[in-house]
Amino acid sequence: MKTAFIALLLPLTTFTAMAQTKKHPVKKALVKAPAIKNGLDSASYAFGTSMATNLKNNGVTALNYELFIQGLKDTFTGKTPLLSGDKTQTAINNLFAGASKKKYAGIIAEGKTFLENNKKTAGVKTTASGLQYIVLKEGSGAHPAATDTVTAHYKGTLLSGKQFDSSYDRNEPLALPLNRVIPGWTEGIQLMQPGSKYKFFIPYNLAYGERGAGQDIPPYSTLIFEVELLKINGK
Repeated sequence: MKTAFIALLLPLTTFTAMAQTKKHPVKKALVKAPAIKNGLDSASYAFGTSMATNLKNNGVTALNYELFIQGLKDTFTGKTPLLSGDKTQTAINNLFAGASKKKYAGIIAEGKTFLENNKKTAGVKTTASGLQYIVLKEGSGAHPAATDTVTAHYKGTLLSGKQFDSSYDRNEPLALPLNRVIPGWTEGIQLMQPGSKYKFFIPYNLAYGERGAGQDIPPYSTLIFEVELLKINGK
């Protein structure tokens, strides 16, 4: 404002002289990064880098930095937030969900393509939920209910063929309640009878979903299980 005011006071002859003078490019002032001067400065910067690293590791590559800073200021100064608690959590969940799907888009596409092709394979059946299975060996007797505990042998692999677990290798079948396992198992084992052996092709939403499981099962993984139902233990 001060510069503009002075310019208005200059006489017309001054402007004429300036117009006749060769123009030189105006250099933009460089914005200096804030200096770290004390312990609070160091911790403040460290919080920023730590939060950004964590966000990047979870697939978030950018934020609206002005609103990010505004959120920090509003919280520290006790101002009424722009979003309610529920909307805040929803916004965070949606951002992470979108970032995660983008990060693991290759795995999602691989699983979808595999299941689309696999359902055309002879003997493969597909349920309403999207679970696919093939009967390797028929059993006999009653079918377990979702509230039953069963004893089963199994082997689990990724689409790459990498095995991540096997009760056969441990020579120890697993006793498990069907209402406390992944949805693909809950649904699939109820189709079986004791003595039967099925091969299940489980889409990620019926397996470990967007979180995966440990280091061996990445998020959004379609899984393949061979399951042998040994007996139904009851409720």
